[in-house]
Amino acid sequence: AEFLLHNTSLRSSFKAYNIHVNGVLHCRLRYSQLLGLHEQIKKEYGTNVVPSFPPKKIFTLTPGEVEQRREHLEKYMQAVRQDPLLGSSELLNCFLRKAQQETQQIPTEEVTLEVGLSNGQKVTVSILTSDQTEDVLEAVASKLDLPDDLVGYFSLFLVRESVDGGLTFVRKLQEFELPYVSITSLRSTEFHILLRKSYWDMAYDVDVMENRVGLNLLYTQTVSDIERGWILVNKDHHRQLKSLQEKGSKKEFIRLGQTLKYYGYTKFDPCVTDFPEQGCHVMVSAGNNELNFHVKLPSEQMKEGSFKVTRMRCWRVTSSVPVANGSAGPCGSAKLDVKLELAFEYLMSKDRLQWVTITSPQAIMMSICLQSMVDELMVKKSGGSLKKMLRKRHNGSIHRSDSQHAVKSPPLLVSRDTTTKLSSVSLRGISASNSANDVSGNDFHGNYAFEGIGDDDL
Repeated sequence: AEFLLHNTSLRSSFKAYNIHVNGVLHCRLRYSQLLGLHEQIKKEYGTNVVPSFPPKKIFTLTPGEVEQRREHLEKYMQAVRQDPLLGSSELLNCFLRKAQQETQQIPTEEVTLEVGLSNGQKVTVSILTSDQTEDVLEAVASKLDLPDDLVGYFSLFLVRESVDGGLTFVRKLQEFELPYVSITSLRSTEFHILLRKSYWDMAYDVDVMENRVGLNLLYTQTVSDIERGWILVNKDHHRQLKSLQEKGSKKEFIRLGQTLKYYGYTKFDPCVTDFPEQGCHVMVSAGNNELNFHVKLPSEQMKEGSFKVTRMRCWRVTSSVPVANGSAGPCGSAKLDVKLELAFEYLMSKDRLQWVTITSPQAIMMSICLQSMVDELMVKKSGGSLKKMLRKRHNGSIHRSDSQHAVKSPPLLVSRDTTTKLSSVSLRGISASNSANDVSGNDFHGNYAFEGIGDDDL
């Protein structure tokens, strides 16, 4: 995860750190709680695995020492989350979930939660406020009567719906958060939790369509994507699709949809890129193992192009925050102004690599898409089963650590349109920083920011 720590002042007897996820407050932690986490990790995994932790101080910290501690805690949490073993551990995720619940002051109790489907319908499930993402997903699947072996083909997404019906993907809900707490803490009717398929290769549609519920979910998503204009449809296709709808031929409808441009793609909000030149407005879509660009040049000319993940040497997500008087963001605020950028190094032609940058609040979500595409490619190339990869509920067969391990040193993936192999291809995100005032890292599952508040906690 990406952890940003920022020192501010409040009248209190201790210092705490506001942790933000994608710019929204996730939890508040004291130094002593983070130290407790460190001790638990050492006990569980051994001192050789755990990064060094900033030591306690006997005397009150000076402003310079407070800033130094912030930096050390930041580096520590970055290192823990980015470690393949520690970052995916239930110990860390449980710690973050508990902290989220305590910070938002939501007691453990039975509640009802609405989860949206692509057709606008809502599924109401009875859960506990302390239920994690996987628990809620299973509750929704059970309510829909979706078989266990198909649950992993779907995920829960936090989305924001505008007044005009526009849909923005904020993030995929992760193992370190409690969906009820996450949606409640936003205190806005614009935000919803949406159930949607979470794989990219349309070949896996066959597995989903074998089941009645899976077929209906895939069908409604296809219809919704067409209605939103995410899938391109000409007049002839529109007529054929309408005819299939009237006949109730859902499988045929989906199969026709699979032949259309941008089927299965996730579309992002308009943003800015430096390709082919600085300051270009762009519409980015993710799908078919690529990022698709619709770029508006300064000359008003429109260009379209695609960047295959198999030609990306690496990518990084970079965060920066406004810095003023040694502080960042309003003290204790629930919202943090974070600028996010996704940059990837791309093989433009033989022996020519170039960095392409996208500036977008959805940069983390784009990175998640890239990582999941790579995961699928690696499983497919190794002859593994996507179904096994996705079934993590009962036997924990795939975790973030497994995914990252798989892409550290894979057999090189080369796209069909080039014979050039990159000897250093890692096909995974990396961390980076733009400047001394920027604090950044890579996480394909959420962007964290820490904001210090209060006095020193000895």
